[in-house]
Parts: sequence; C-alpha cells; structure tokens
Amino acid sequence: MIAISKAIKIVERETRSLGAEKILLSDGVGCVLAQDVIADTDLPPFDRSQMDGYAVIADDTVDTPVSLAIIGESAAGVGWNGKVRPGQAVRIMTGARVPEGADSVQRVELTGEANGNVEILEPVKLRTAIVRRGAEIKKGETIFKTGDIVTENMIAALAAFGYAKVKVGKRPRVVILGTGSEIVEIDKRPGRDKIRNSNSVMLDVMCRRFGSEATILPIVRDDISDLKYQILKAAKQNDILIITGGVSVGKYDHTKTALAELGAEIFFDKVRLKPGKPAVFARLGKTLIFGLPGNPVSAAVTFHLFARKAMLQMQGASKPELHTGFATLASDAKAARERDTYLPSRLETNKLGQLVAYPLKWLGSSDFIGFARADSMIFIPKGVHLTKGEVATIVFL
Repeated sequence: MIAISKAIKIVERETRSLGAEKILLSDGVGCVLAQDVIADTDLPPFDRSQMDGYAVIADDTVDTPVSLAIIGESAAGVGWNGKVRPGQAVRIMTGARVPEGADSVQRVELTGEANGNVEILEPVKLRTAIVRRGAEIKKGETIFKTGDIVTENMIAALAAFGYAKVKVGKRPRVVILGTGSEIVEIDKRPGRDKIRNSNSVMLDVMCRRFGSEATILPIVRDDISDLKYQILKAAKQNDILIITGGVSVGKYDHTKTALAELGAEIFFDKVRLKPGKPAVFARLGKTLIFGLPGNPVSAAVTFHLFARKAMLQMQGASKPELHTGFATLASDAKAARERDTYLPSRLETNKLGQLVAYPLKWLGSSDFIGFARADSMIFIPKGVHLTKGEVATIVFL
C-alpha cells in the first residue's frame, strides 16, 4: 500500500504527451491550449460608450442646465465621423464609438432633447462612461498561455480575436469498461441482487469535462477470459482504459489477475486512501490502465486523483493538479486510522466572509446520494481528528 503522493508521482512519470491538434473553438471547453493566444487588435478598438446618452465636452457642462446643439448620432457599428466642438453634442448608444473631440458621455436620463438641441441637466465629469481604446487589452498582448485549460468563460475572448479554430493538446482516447455480473444497463430495471451501471456514465461525463474523447463499452461479467479479451482489444485502440470494479481481493475480483496474465506492467494496486484503497494503475503496451473501485464514490475520488491528472498531462496542461484551498469546518471530521481520507463536503460563505466546509451526511463509498450534493472534498491526513472551527484543506470538484 503506497501513499497518495507517491501514487500521483508514478502517474506523472508514466504519462506521455500526445502532441497537438486544431479543433473548432466550440469544441474547446475542457481542452488544453497548445498555443499562446495573442490579441490581434486593441480592445476596445476605439473609445467606447458605456451607456445611451450624449457625447459631449465636459467643460461645456460645468454650469447646468446648458443647451448643446446635436450634430450627429453614433450607434453601435455605425459611428459618427465628424469632430465635436464646444457647444455641440452627439447622440450616442451603448457600445458605440465616441467621436473625436468628445471626452465624456452624459446618460440620457439626465438630459432632455427638443428642436435639435439637448439640454444637459447635470454636470458630467471628464471621461465619464467612456472605456478608452485598449483599456481591456492592447494589440500584441498575450491573453492566454500554452498549457491553460479552456473554460466556458474563455470562449468569448478567443472568438473576439478571431480564433475560429484553436490549437490544443491532442485529446486522449479513453474507453470505459464496467465489470460485474450484478450490473445491468441504466435503461434496464434491475432484478433481484442487481444494480444499474451508474459508474460508466459518471466517468464518461468526467472524461469529457477534462477534454477526453470517451467511449463506454458493454458490461463485462465476472468471467476472466472475457475480461482479458476486452482489455486487450481496448488497449490496442486507446490511450487510456478505465476499468471499474473487480480490483479488490474477492473471489470474483479478476481485474488485477487479468492484467497480470496479459503482461501488463502494474505500477500500484493499493493506495493509502479512503475511499479508493484498491485503486490500480498499470500499462499495457502504450495504453495507461486505471482500475477503479466499483463503489461509485471510490471511483469518483480515484478518477479525480489519478485518471484526471493523466488526461490533462497528456494534453500538456501547465497545472494538471486538483485545485485545492482552505476552509473552516462546520462540524467535526476525522480520517481513517491508517489512510488519508477525503470526505464529501459543501462550501458556503458565512457572515464574516469565511469559506466554510460542511461535511455531508455520508454512509461510505457506495453512498452516491450523499456524494451527489458535494462541490468539494475535505482532506484529512490519516489518524487525524479535526474539530469544528478548525481550518482544513479542501479539494474543489
């Protein structure tokens, strides 16, 4: 049984880069940039109005009310190309180019228009409601760097600078193999002693979230010959194989035996971790294999700790590690005596502005109902008992 930190270092050591590819921007979320993203223009590309109103010269509004002659209109996409001089104003819309000569925008609510003139009812300060050209970013500056993971929030910025396609780390081909004679597909009603296959679809979604192309294989029963055939077939065509179930020491737990008989190099098969102790990491040919426990919470935790890291590292992520932080405990929490422990939790901010972790009611590694409400996990070193009010390390999910 090895420490979590050692297991993670082994995954790092054995994971190779897959190179790069160009994909449509709309497919980029979760992928890893394989290029720096550079601004090809100032943003905004001109002095831009933040509101509907009138572009004016601030000095003209010192003594109000004052009447100014309206000499034009500037709308978004159709700017006014003249020059504003003292005593003049240009009607302007939100997002429109501020015309030359104007240095401020007075919002329409503080004006009145009649007979080709606008009455400015209150003074306006210099540069009010104007975003200066290049205030957000200047042409030639780096927006995002190689190794950054593309998020939903980044898409608009990439599109604004013309990245219809983006160069990313090649997405790992992942295949998910659920095992167990007790498992039925999720669209089937389980009979006596049977359960639905919740793991495979959960892992499929997780893989896609982190930029991988995942495929779910049919369930393999507790038959070592069939399991070996499916493992061998999957390993020939994919970068990562994730097997769930059959990794413990029971009579029908065949995963480790099948891997050994196929000649796979097994790097570890037991981790000082709760939940997820019987996690397996191996390689067959060039394919990395993660044998995750059958209990869904154990499968989720070991995926986040090990498989997720390998997927992001294959794509060249600069920070493939889990995002961690600190929070105050809302109640007592303790680890297993011999294993580092991750407990599902939910985060809230209290009246003092402190981040507080609420340990969730959880009945163990099979309790996916409790885990479903988690947005984080509390990490507790082996043998440690933390009390309410103490600060704990948390992992964001």
